[in-house]
Amino acid sequence: QVQLVESGGGLVQPGGSLRLSCTASGSIFSINDMGWYRQAPGKERELVASITSGGSTTLRDSVKGRFTISRDNAKNTYLQMNSLKPEDTAVYYCNADIVYYNDYSQIRNRQVWGQGTLVTVSS
Repeated sequence: QVQLVESGGGLVQPGGSLRLSCTASGSIFSINDMGWYRQAPGKERELVASITSGGSTTLRDSVKGRFTISRDNAKNTYLQMNSLKPEDTAVYYCNADIVYYNDYSQIRNRQVWGQGTLVTVSS
């Protein structure tokens, strides 16, 4: 009924930039917080950045000054990643707290994950 689709991952050299995009679709009533997580091989998934419906943002310390999270309208969020480092290599996942209509036109709420997009920082 609702889904998130990410795009924008790829291979980039250290010091380079990438912009990840995430679009929500489906029978959406509203979206609360949206965020980006990442998971490197052999490591746990971690929160990278989040943004509320009002535009307030949080960033993990290791990406402050390099990454920026933003959103436009109600359904898209972006992660601008600059000065990328090899340790930023991971699968990046979009996450959103979505209020939606189910098949019976009832309002429901759940956390939704995207399928992930791979970011590789290497020379």
